[in-house]
Amino acid sequence: MSGSNEKKLVLSSSFDQMERVQPFVKELTEWANLADEYSNRIMLTLSEAVNNAIMHGNNEDPDKNAYINVTLGDNRTMSINVRDEGEGFDPEDVPNPLKEENLLNEGGRGIYLMKQYADEVQFGDSGRKITMIFHLED
Repeated sequence: MSGSNEKKLVLSSSFDQMERVQPFVKELTEWANLADEYSNRIMLTLSEAVNNAIMHGNNEDPDKNAYINVTLGDNRTMSINVRDEGEGFDPEDVPNPLKEENLLNEGGRGIYLMKQYADEVQFGDSGRKITMIFHLED
């Protein structure tokens, strides 16, 4: 962890590393004095982003990492970046999970959920980085 307005976490791409996400969100909750509503939204979106980074981005290669960087702006905006070391992807190519032909698919809802629970979602670095922004109320 670092800085007074920034927190970081690095995870190797092994699913047992997912156990580190919940304590990190608890730390973020205390650090930013978040209401339960925000804590729950952040837990869901961060879990989805880390899961995607490990599974799809890094192909579960434990020699590759997922990097989480969280900043808290003066305007009570929390920005959460998750970056992987994979080849990237085009977010426009991800099928809409609400289309009838995709409704019964096992996966494919992570990005949709992130977009529903974060106030803003942006992709960068050729799809290797996702930024989720939360506008926090006091």
